[in-house]
Amino acid sequence: MPRLRSALATLTLALAALGRTAAAQTPADREQVRRAVRDYVEGFYEGDTAKLTRSVRPEVYKYGFWRGRDSTAYHGEQMEWRAFHDYANRVRTSGRAAPPTAAKDITIYDVQNQTASAKLTASWGTDYLLLGRYDGRWMISSVLWQSPPAKAAPAR
Repeated sequence: MPRLRSALATLTLALAALGRTAAAQTPADREQVRRAVRDYVEGFYEGDTAKLTRSVRPEVYKYGFWRGRDSTAYHGEQMEWRAFHDYANRVRTSGRAAPPTAAKDITIYDVQNQTASAKLTASWGTDYLLLGRYDGRWMISSVLWQSPPAKAAPAR
C-alpha cells in the first residue's frame, strides 16, 4: 500500500503541472515521449516484447483497477515487469494481436528536462503514465490505469 500511495502522490504532482509549459520541452522530446507511449501500447497489442523493453523500465510500477465483464465492482492489481512480457508472449503465440484500428489515443501532458506525463486510451481502458529520461532515452517508470467505467443504467 505505501508504494501505491507513493505512486499516486507522484502522479498527482505530475498532473498538477497540467497547463504549464516547461521551458526545457522541445518538439523532439515530445515526439520521443509519444514514441515511448506508442511502443508501450503496441507492445501489448502486437505481442512485441522488444517494444516493451525499449519503452518501459524494468522496475516499473503499474497498478490498475479492473472490473469483470458483468460487474460494476472494481478490483485493484499490480502488474510487474515479468507479466508485461508474459502477456505479450501470449498475444504473439496465440496469433490474436489487436487489429490496427484498436484504440491508442495518446495525450502528452507535460515534458520537462527529465520527466514527462501522458495519458493513453487503449482497448483495455485508460492509462496515466509517468516517464523519465534515462541515459538520454524516454522510458515509462509508472502507470496507473483503470478499465472503462461501467455504463450508467438508462433513465426511465
